[in-house]
Amino acid sequence: MNDMTPVEKMTPKDWETDQEVRWCPGCGDYAILKAVQRTLPAIGARPESTVFVSGIGCSSRFPYYVQSYGFHTIHGRAPAVATGVKLANPELDIWLITGDGDGLSIGGNHTMHLLRRNLDCQILLFNNEIYGLTKGQYSPTSRVGTKTPSTPYGSVDRPARPAAFALGSGARFVGRGFDVSKNLPEVLTAAYHHKGAAFIEIFQNCIVYNKDVFNDFAAPKGAEDRQLWLKDGEPMLFGSEKTGGVKGITLDRDNLCLKVVEVTDGDWEAAGVIVHDVKNRSIAHMLVEMPFGPFPMALGVLYDDPAPSFESAIVAQNEQASSGKTPDLQKLLSTGQTWTVSEGGPEL
Repeated sequence: MNDMTPVEKMTPKDWETDQEVRWCPGCGDYAILKAVQRTLPAIGARPESTVFVSGIGCSSRFPYYVQSYGFHTIHGRAPAVATGVKLANPELDIWLITGDGDGLSIGGNHTMHLLRRNLDCQILLFNNEIYGLTKGQYSPTSRVGTKTPSTPYGSVDRPARPAAFALGSGARFVGRGFDVSKNLPEVLTAAYHHKGAAFIEIFQNCIVYNKDVFNDFAAPKGAEDRQLWLKDGEPMLFGSEKTGGVKGITLDRDNLCLKVVEVTDGDWEAAGVIVHDVKNRSIAHMLVEMPFGPFPMALGVLYDDPAPSFESAIVAQNEQASSGKTPDLQKLLSTGQTWTVSEGGPEL
């Protein structure tokens, strides 16, 4: 396709395949799939330059349902395949689909190195706090006390926090959303426009093994009191006058921690409410560690501070190494120590 060829405007329908979508009725994966299929035409993505790579788990059936290139790989190893695809063709848009078990347990090491290297891709981690595909065992993100076939008396493990894990691994973009949120496409769009590894934790309802576990903040009724949707350059406000008053997040500089404050008459500056700065890594760490209950759930783009991507550095290095040189395979094979094997033994 040359630059003069008109590009037909796509719709979400164009990103659907002829495959029957096989998730449990009511699974949050359906809503995430629709959010992605709405996002792709909005950002101008093209099927011929888009690749979805997944590991193992309920979420990892995703590539079958998106009209693009795709790899359904092995447990925890989607980051390795995604890295290979991006290095082979840096022009491709890579979307990596994983779950809390696939991406943080057997694949935790791979996820960490993908983030630290800063490969240019979007990582969507579906967090339902359970192993859904293998019949409901507890996962790395399951809460203390979670009763499952593998923890019948309740889990005693302290759960991992995916967004905190991503920041600790060196991620340059960290976002959060949940399956049925109308704001999820905005987070996906921001991740797409970020150059480098973009990590998005998506809270996802498992209708069978962990039903409504996120209702404490995701249920529609009273959501404004329990959700803090972050926008760069805007004050961190939540709540409403109808539900008990507007509140905000302030920084207690004496104790270096965040606090919830009441906002009177809309004067958030007088209340000391801080303005969200997506490049402030320290505040991002605090936001992902806020305990839900005393604080709202921080959602949206928590951190976005681009840095040179892994594949761009590899391409530049390869170009420098090969500049002015003529490929000579025989010379390469003959470099270094060689020996000849003869009847009397090797001759160095």
